[in-house]
Amino acid sequence: MEEFLSNDPETLKNYSHDASLFEMKPKWVATPRNAEDIKSLVKFALEKGETLTPRAGGSDMTGGPLSESIVVDVAKLNKIGEIREEGTQVEPGVFYRDFESKTLENNLLLPCYPASKNMAAIGGMVGNNCGGEKSLRYGKMEDFIVSSKWVFADGNEYTVSRAVLDNPYSEQVLKLIKENEQIIRNAKPKVSKNSSGYYLWNVYPEPVEGLERIFDLNKLLVGSQGTLGIMTEATLRLVPTKPYHDLVVLFFKSWDQLPPVVDKILPFEPEDLETFDKATIKMGLRLMPFTFATQFLSEAVIGVEMLGFPELVVLVEIAGENENEVKRKVRGVVDAIKPFEVWHQVVEQDAKEEKFWKVRRESFNLLRKEMGGKKTAPFVDDFCVPVEAVPAFLPKAKVILEKHDIHVNIAGHAGNGNFHIIPLMDLRQESEREKLIPVAEAFYDLVRDYKGTISGEHNDGLVRTPFLGKMYSPEVLELFKKVKQIFDPEGIFNPKKKVGATIEDFKKYLTKYP
Repeated sequence: MEEFLSNDPETLKNYSHDASLFEMKPKWVATPRNAEDIKSLVKFALEKGETLTPRAGGSDMTGGPLSESIVVDVAKLNKIGEIREEGTQVEPGVFYRDFESKTLENNLLLPCYPASKNMAAIGGMVGNNCGGEKSLRYGKMEDFIVSSKWVFADGNEYTVSRAVLDNPYSEQVLKLIKENEQIIRNAKPKVSKNSSGYYLWNVYPEPVEGLERIFDLNKLLVGSQGTLGIMTEATLRLVPTKPYHDLVVLFFKSWDQLPPVVDKILPFEPEDLETFDKATIKMGLRLMPFTFATQFLSEAVIGVEMLGFPELVVLVEIAGENENEVKRKVRGVVDAIKPFEVWHQVVEQDAKEEKFWKVRRESFNLLRKEMGGKKTAPFVDDFCVPVEAVPAFLPKAKVILEKHDIHVNIAGHAGNGNFHIIPLMDLRQESEREKLIPVAEAFYDLVRDYKGTISGEHNDGLVRTPFLGKMYSPEVLELFKKVKQIFDPEGIFNPKKKVGATIEDFKKYLTKYP
């Protein structure tokens, strides 16, 4: 154990943070080399009364990989198997950027990557059930797991495959689902993206005529944030890349027309349908290099038709197997938006496309730079509501934030109704920290009223677990506890995430930004 356990002060300090608002200092940091080392850690945790919190890239925005006991850094589990479309084996410590470079050599892609794809690792992507700009077209991580391997609380490693119940946990989960089927069905969020709670409704979905009803425990393990076990390998389905693509950039003067415009665009099967608001544009122009800023202004924002800044920009990427297919769909998109007061620009060159994507993808990273003493404060950063509810929801959400003098940027996934509210705050000030709980309470009440989810893709961690009662009934929260008990009766895996965290925990671990 000594060869992969460390407790020197500098190491512990480095692992006390992720990309969230929280700080937790671990007792040890473990760097296992393989599944056997993880089995030893499980035995050690059980004997010593410690807990194990897996950590991959450390880019989590929820406090998910933070612990006061043992942080398990899976960086050394970084093997990539033969790249195959039907299933590629990859270990959790592999960074997505390294995985993507190999898949692209074979004209294949794992399309559920997040905006932070250059910092994220596969283990965290599975743990959070990631989904980014291509999730509208392809789905989230849960849709790409062929099989996986996990070390559970009994200290054994299991292969988890679709339609196979050959481990001691599957039968108990299936029994729990069958006994509470109606409650579970009713609890399923009515949105296209969700990363909150345990996804019991996906494990053994309700019958559909003509389709076989199949049990898949992976649907529960994906998104569980290391609270049920530690993943040692995933076999991931890939999709072929499309060689031709164009970008249609839409400029809106109002959020009101977003839902009907999205409705008109969806039949053309866009690869991406992303948006960012006026505040994000201004922030990008302020923080990005001068040459980029001037080009963006001249080509995208200032024009006779727009007469100034748009209220929001939507990026519609169309891709296909040949140029004619792409051009046909682009013409279709342009024709479809003609009835609306929406301006557009068709961008065909990769270099020009990248200027627009840079603003969208780098919004969080740019905001991490200090702006007048304020920094990004991700705490209501990942809601998802039905697309048609966005124009009604957003003004009310902004009222909550403005009432507390919190200024925000908005970016996100227009086709899913999944947006990222990015507040700028100075959390060195006690008065600013005191705003977080009442704002979150009011914000999540609003999300509930519009039948949304408090997390579309970033997951729960410390930041949202205390608020899961806003979207799930007491009966459903009790089922979540039973899931945790099935897999982890001694509570050794990542405590206070998904179940068990309170408002007091939120306050206790909130960083003071020294």
